[in-house]
Amino acid sequence: MEDPAVLVLKRAVELDSASRFQESLVCYQEGIDLLMRVLKATKDQKKKAHYRDKITSYMDRAEEIKKYIEKEKEDGKYHKQIKIEENSKGFSYEKLFQEYLNETVTEVWVEDPYIRQVHQLYNFLRFCEMLVKGPCKVKTIHLLTSHDEGNEKSQQMTTLEEIQQSLKDFGVILDVSYSPSIHDREIRFNNGWMIKIGRGLDYFKKPQGRFCLGYCDFDLRPCHETTVDIFHTKHTKKT
Repeated sequence: MEDPAVLVLKRAVELDSASRFQESLVCYQEGIDLLMRVLKATKDQKKKAHYRDKITSYMDRAEEIKKYIEKEKEDGKYHKQIKIEENSKGFSYEKLFQEYLNETVTEVWVEDPYIRQVHQLYNFLRFCEMLVKGPCKVKTIHLLTSHDEGNEKSQQMTTLEEIQQSLKDFGVILDVSYSPSIHDREIRFNNGWMIKIGRGLDYFKKPQGRFCLGYCDFDLRPCHETTVDIFHTKHTKKT
């Protein structure tokens, strides 16, 4: 157990030195946990004292980083980047967004040109379900997307109207706008959080079948490769 702890804490120090504080904090926390297990399993009192000193030192540094990150958030300078690898799992909307959806969130802006095809409309519906379940108190969702072409345009509009009516039953207004020139993908909350996903909400792969794991639970669904950038700004631009 000692060797894994040493490796993780060494990585934490390297990330810390490179000013990659968010990643270093995760490694510090994991390394401290591993070292605590080593401490519990150790009988030698001198080694116990050594481990306690090390744990205290790493915990102090982790606490400093935590306070620094919180200050960055308050000052609107926070930036976190998540790399979603090809075929990776565990990136449901809940996992990505819940951390930023506190009770102050009442208004949400979604800008995504590809809420058009059936699976993309289902993705948007799942996103709305997550918002309604809380803990946020969302009252208004603004969607800016582009029109589908041909016969699918009518299906797109009908589906969004159906989602709109369903949200209304939960006391939520869905405001839908269309733009032929939209190309950026961005999600904003009125508490100052902004999330940019390279592929927008459409980063999940098609399930292998209707009765395969991952069809219902998106944490079990393989993903396309994409990058998620999360920012915090003092003033969220409203459209």
